[in-house]
Amino acid sequence: MNSHPINFRTYLPSTLALVIVGWGGIAALIFFSLPFVWARWGFFVLGIMALTGTALPVVYFLHRRFPTEPAAESNVVVRQALWVGVYAATLAWLQLGGLVTLYVILGLAGGLIATEYFIRLREKANRQPPVILDDNPS
Repeated sequence: MNSHPINFRTYLPSTLALVIVGWGGIAALIFFSLPFVWARWGFFVLGIMALTGTALPVVYFLHRRFPTEPAAESNVVVRQALWVGVYAATLAWLQLGGLVTLYVILGLAGGLIATEYFIRLREKANRQPPVILDDNPS
């Protein structure tokens, strides 16, 4: 079993900041604003922050529980938590307009999962371009 290179204490300040700013901002938007355009954009941005901060410990735990070879680095954990935040906030945004169907839910999830799969595949490839040494300096 490989050990995880980063402890959760590394993620704790960003998790707390995202959760407090995100959920606090959403609560402030709900209680102190009217549903105009800028409030809806604020809802979307703060929703991404809140859901990313909430998903960060869960994604970290899943990477600890089901390790991969090579072990996922911190940028992978944060990126996958961000995908969760973008996915859920986009569905909430689309729900405001009544555009959410089963096909939209599955299509958006499939697209984000495929994107993450190809990014991880590229990271695991470790391809190094060949180095050409020129003996004749000009």
